[in-house]
Amino acid sequence: MKVVKFGGSSLANGEAFQNAINIITSDPQRRVIVTSAPGKRFSEDIKVTDLLIKYANAVINDQDPSKIVEQILNRYRDIADYFDLPADNLTPLKDRLEDLPRQIYPNDSYLLAAFKAHGERLNAQLMAIILQHLGYEARFVTPSEAGITVTGTPNNASVIPETYANLSQFAFNDSELLVFPGFYGITLAGHIATFSRGGSDITGAILACGLHASTYENFTDVDAIYAANPQIVDNPQPITKMTYREMRELSYAGFSVFHDEALIPAIQGNIPINVRNTNDPDKPGTMIVPDKDFQPSDIVTGVVSGKHFAALYLHKYLLNKQAGFTLRILQILAKHNISYEHMPSGIDDITIILDRNAINDQLIDTICNEIQEEINPDRLEWIDNYAITMVVGEGMRDRTGVISDILVSLAEKRISVTMINQGSSQIAIMIGTDDNDADEAVRAIYHRFFVN
Repeated sequence: MKVVKFGGSSLANGEAFQNAINIITSDPQRRVIVTSAPGKRFSEDIKVTDLLIKYANAVINDQDPSKIVEQILNRYRDIADYFDLPADNLTPLKDRLEDLPRQIYPNDSYLLAAFKAHGERLNAQLMAIILQHLGYEARFVTPSEAGITVTGTPNNASVIPETYANLSQFAFNDSELLVFPGFYGITLAGHIATFSRGGSDITGAILACGLHASTYENFTDVDAIYAANPQIVDNPQPITKMTYREMRELSYAGFSVFHDEALIPAIQGNIPINVRNTNDPDKPGTMIVPDKDFQPSDIVTGVVSGKHFAALYLHKYLLNKQAGFTLRILQILAKHNISYEHMPSGIDDITIILDRNAINDQLIDTICNEIQEEINPDRLEWIDNYAITMVVGEGMRDRTGVISDILVSLAEKRISVTMINQGSSQIAIMIGTDDNDADEAVRAIYHRFFVN
């Protein structure tokens, strides 16, 4: 049995729906379908999820949401009309959407989560109705029915182990198609909570693990995962097969084709993931597999850069002689609920690399003032334009001179390296540069390992 997930662009309109249905019905192993909310039909279009956020904000601010509701309903009506679906079949979707403001929510965050989740919920319900209309045995299944239980904040939920026990007992027959909405689960108190945005990938992986699927197929709008960003490198090499941990490392710095958190359930269940193109389903795409017995075909699998970082640099003589120095810094960060990404250090200095998107200017001033007061460093500097480039490959473990090749390629382009770090797994090398040099760094490294 296979779990099949379709992204928003793969379900944006009636034609896309038909294409997805052709894919589903072309393989009898594809029994579980996970839907995203309808995405953009053209570049200036608005995603249904964004419309639902507008709907939620209108309700929160006591504004009339009727025009937004009609706009959302029209997206689903257009898909239904493509299949000549009787108008009465959309009544449950309309009633559900219009009833959202009348539900009781613990606070506005839960309200927002519930509204957002309905892009996926209504699309899954519509998919099941259309499949039934076309003569297939299909069933719409909510996370509540399946027992997909989560904890965490309303808009950043995490699945709990009980979910997998619930799914292992979920009854279904071999002839029916099960259609699940992605993106959300149900809290222990019975409220909707969403995974981080793009979290339909997570739902698919949870179902693949819990239902013991043979493969998790993730259909999106690209032929494969590439060795570099096609917007930075012209015609980069597609990755045929890669390991879970290679994908995790690359996702961390910027690979956005597949949600990196979705790897965790797949790893737990040892489920291979196949990322494929909805618009060209005959292409093999990229397989993401366990690292056991994996034989790499290249030294480097992928190169990616992330420009959303910043760094706090401290210099203090005899820093290495002061017990608890790092602990005191971490306590300041913890007090303000700030996690750090990396912390390379020397005998007299330390650099703390942070996610710039998770910290505002006021908080920067606050933590810098507190560190200055607590630590009294000889030098304290905030570096705002920081980028991290990840060079990842299982093939690097058995090769000498990889770091040398990377540094030579950067030196030839006169790119200054502010930090370099290799993890103990030896499959990833992290390089810090100015963010203005990040794209050129990717091109230089890619050229060194894939063109030369």
